[in-house]
Amino acid sequence: MTSSLKIIAFPGAPNLPVFAAMAQGYFARHGLEVSLTTTPSSVYQIQAFHAGEFDLAFTAFDNIVAYQEGQGAAQLEGASDFCVVMGATQVELSAVMSADIKTAQDLKGKSLALDAVGTGFAFVLYDMLEQLGLSLDDYSRVAVGATPERWQSVKEGQHVGTITIEPFTSIAKAAGFHVLRQSTESFPIYQGGIVAARRAWAQSHSKVIQAFIRGYLEGLAWTLAPGNAAEASALLMREMPEIKPAVVGAVMKSLTSPRSGLTPLGAVLHEGMKVVLDLRSKYGKDKAVLTDIEKYLDLSHYRAAMT
Repeated sequence: MTSSLKIIAFPGAPNLPVFAAMAQGYFARHGLEVSLTTTPSSVYQIQAFHAGEFDLAFTAFDNIVAYQEGQGAAQLEGASDFCVVMGATQVELSAVMSADIKTAQDLKGKSLALDAVGTGFAFVLYDMLEQLGLSLDDYSRVAVGATPERWQSVKEGQHVGTITIEPFTSIAKAAGFHVLRQSTESFPIYQGGIVAARRAWAQSHSKVIQAFIRGYLEGLAWTLAPGNAAEASALLMREMPEIKPAVVGAVMKSLTSPRSGLTPLGAVLHEGMKVVLDLRSKYGKDKAVLTDIEKYLDLSHYRAAMT
């Protein structure tokens, strides 16, 4: 019997293990028919996910924290019951700037494009710029949407910079833009992407989640296998035509590095999650001190899948 599973994710190279699991038939082997939709923004993703339009979400760990703490940017009907069921990426975030922005001081009085001004990736950017000597009052922040929309707005000159993930970092560099700072310089371990479910749905669909995790991990292993590098690169370019042969090598190098990309075995990174909580404690609208990582997790399905 085949079960259908609907996933919503941000556009980006970290979706490659899902592409691989689809292409190699790993999900099908575990009785799943999987569809993947990319989101134009975190607000759209969370609203649609909360409404039950999607079963699983590849999203930022901070999004789960934000909505659990009542600090999310989107308005939801009823309380959220999101939980992390698996890790996905460490994610290397890059502060990409136009060519005329040579130093952080050049950003004063300029505007930066963000997904939303109160999300975890935005907090990473704020902290990186603070380390370079800027305060939040030194520049303006504009909510534009997911990485493709942000990158387009910077490319068109509407804003002087943004924060990107691969492949958009390499695409921007190839187009003459430059990276002012990368998150791995500031945070050696950072829990970027995770897989989330709604707790109530997960409790009644544990077998489906376990099947997904097994298929995903097979896709992840295939992606990380050195012998599959050429085929994996071709698959990524096929699924994301904006990635050109000139940059795919750099994209794959970052993606397959455990320091900046996919997390081996889909493990959660507790130390990296602590960084996320620390940043939200510092920049979140309530300034509440957050320390309890376990309240955002339900790894029972992951442990069962690994048994």
